[in-house]
Amino acid sequence: MALSGRLPGSLRQHALWRHVEAHPMTAIGLMVSCLAVLLLFLGGLRDVLTDNTGTHMRYALWGGFAGFALTTAGAFPGFFLKALPQRIEDGLLGLAAGMMLAASSFSLILPGIKAGDAITGSAFLGAMTVVLGMALGVMLMLGMDEFTPHEHTKTGTYGPESHRLNRIWLFVLAIALHNLPEGMAIGVGFAQGDLQVGIPLTSAIAMQDIPEGLAVVMALRSVGYSPLKSVSIASLTGLLEPLGSIIGLTLSSGLAIAYPVGLGLAAGAMIFVVSNEVIPETHRNGHQKFATVGLVIGFALMMTLDTVLG
Repeated sequence: MALSGRLPGSLRQHALWRHVEAHPMTAIGLMVSCLAVLLLFLGGLRDVLTDNTGTHMRYALWGGFAGFALTTAGAFPGFFLKALPQRIEDGLLGLAAGMMLAASSFSLILPGIKAGDAITGSAFLGAMTVVLGMALGVMLMLGMDEFTPHEHTKTGTYGPESHRLNRIWLFVLAIALHNLPEGMAIGVGFAQGDLQVGIPLTSAIAMQDIPEGLAVVMALRSVGYSPLKSVSIASLTGLLEPLGSIIGLTLSSGLAIAYPVGLGLAAGAMIFVVSNEVIPETHRNGHQKFATVGLVIGFALMMTLDTVLG
């Protein structure tokens, strides 16, 4: 599918404004969450620029590039396979969903509550700090999902003027909605240099990138892209994880309270992706039991990993 023509700037703005008018609450939530993320980011930028978090930055980048490497590893079978049995694909996505849910719970929410309790001196206020971060993460992902043109394999296109974009870019943008918050979670996990938080979280995200990379490359192969193009696109989208890790580290490196807020934000974003996109995708093809078993296995695997490494 080729580009169907470029719109003049005024018409593009008009189309975007129509979309805002159709979804006002989502637009407000996106603006609020972006402003909050920007303030947290600017608050932590000084520490990053003065190299107060140099070691943490290295950890975050290593974690982000581990996600990229395993996304590439998961995509590599696209050179030899054109499709997977749908039941296997749904089970692998269920496995990835379970790992993301467990990582959100054990490696983000629980450490966030503990940090919030220590900072505020109140278990309730500590929990509310994480809840605030989760709300920001959900509003951010709701807005990105609504206002970023992208395509899902089964349910079609989303976002303003999505029909005017090349289909390959719609796929890329859909994948970006997954990988960016995962990278942010890795960065937040290393923001305090706590390897007991960062290593289990990075391990879980990187491991679930293997079935996710495989699912992405199979989706691209199924719509007619060549092996080389499919593997290249799936692999390159993994670069959003080191980028996200820098963002996550920076927004959590300023005020002390930014750390539990950042952990909650990453958790909210990941849970949104799992509930809004990954689980529904695995339940559309009649293999929901197989996918649910995969989810439970993934959750148990990540829980064990967090216990052993945490």
